[in-house]
Amino acid sequence: MTIRPGPMMTGGTPLHELDEDDLLRRILPRFPVSDDLLVAPGDDAAVLATTPRTVATTDTMVLGRDWLDAWSSGADIGHKVIAQNLADIAAMGARPTGVLVTLVADPQLSLEWVLDHADGLAQACLEAGVAVLGGDLSSAPPGVVMVSVTALGDLDGEPVLRSGARPGDVLAVCGSLGLADAGWRLLRDDRADRHPDAVARQRRPQPPLAAGPQAARSGATAMLDISDGLLRDGGRLARASAAVIDVDTATLVDDVAALSGALGPAVALECVLAGGEEHSLLATFPPGRMPSGWRRIGRVRAPVPGETPGVLVDGEQVAHLGWDHFRPDSA
Repeated sequence: MTIRPGPMMTGGTPLHELDEDDLLRRILPRFPVSDDLLVAPGDDAAVLATTPRTVATTDTMVLGRDWLDAWSSGADIGHKVIAQNLADIAAMGARPTGVLVTLVADPQLSLEWVLDHADGLAQACLEAGVAVLGGDLSSAPPGVVMVSVTALGDLDGEPVLRSGARPGDVLAVCGSLGLADAGWRLLRDDRADRHPDAVARQRRPQPPLAAGPQAARSGATAMLDISDGLLRDGGRLARASAAVIDVDTATLVDDVAALSGALGPAVALECVLAGGEEHSLLATFPPGRMPSGWRRIGRVRAPVPGETPGVLVDGEQVAHLGWDHFRPDSA
């Protein structure tokens, strides 16, 4: 598989040859608007029509820490930073409505990469039906490039929190498991052709955004998106709910089989259980309330006396739970 990263971050026209107004004139027309956007970017602030309950979240990606130029184009990074933010909105049971975008960059960064990045942001927003509300541009020291998004969303009812899972609930997932981590491993090992779908998912996550409000309407008791791995995020849900979540690996056979040919069964299982950046949705439902498009992967129970709330796999504790930003050995 040939990776075509798009315009490189160096070469071409460096940003220091333009002023900020000129750069914005090239970027802003690329971004979608929506009926909710009452005052578009260009003033000191945008104006967005919202409901009485507005959800807000933010996330950041840093060159060399969250992506490599050799693997991902500017458009890929634009798509990815939008996807991971909108997944957080969906995980609250909300509908995403708009985003604010920020670019902090070495003035040597190429204009061509920035415009490619803006196109990725725009495409992801257009697909999700959200408006770009504005944002910020800033310079940075040599070699530094950082992109950040703040996303907003509307709630029709109450938010679905991490803390609502109850004993007897079904643990369910909507979306894939392990693909993004498998793609990262294959890119790292220069074996991207072994599983192109996994590589594509690593470069451009596909969160099931409509499933968040759907789960809320169906009575989901707790929910979050899988950003740091099924077990690590499942553990967060379990601790917030003072419950024990038990993942049933018999329900994950197809997920593991889909990756085993490229990685082997053991690594495939690790990707499925602990792989991050998937941005699928994990939720708990009362029995009989799980909606279509979701699948059961475990159950929720109360801790027995002396047991700490957390996540189990087939009734057993496991050591490796997933990604932690401040512990590189967790990957």
